[in-house]
Amino acid sequence: MMQTDIDMALRRLSATDHPGLEGIEDAVMAGVRSRRETRTGIRMAAFAGVGAVALGAMAAGPGAPPASAAPLAPFGLSAPLAPSTLLAADR
Repeated sequence: MMQTDIDMALRRLSATDHPGLEGIEDAVMAGVRSRRETRTGIRMAAFAGVGAVALGAMAAGPGAPPASAAPLAPFGLSAPLAPSTLLAADR
C-alpha cells in the first residue's frame, strides 16, 4: 500500500492536539473582556461629552438676536465707509 501526503496529513490530524491550542479559550475570553471594557470606556466618554455640551448650552442661556448692520451701497449716495466720505468728515 502506497502512502501519500494525504495519508500523513490525516494521521497528523488524528494525533494529539496541537500544543498551541492549549489555553486558547482563556485567551479568547480575555480578549472579549478587554473589548467590553473598551466599549464601556467609549460610552462613558461619549456620555461625558454630551453632558459637557448640554451644560455649556444651559450656562450660555438664550442667545441675543443677531445684530443687523446698516446696508452699504458702494456705488450709491450713502457710502459711509468710502474714503472720500471719511476724509470729508474731518473738515
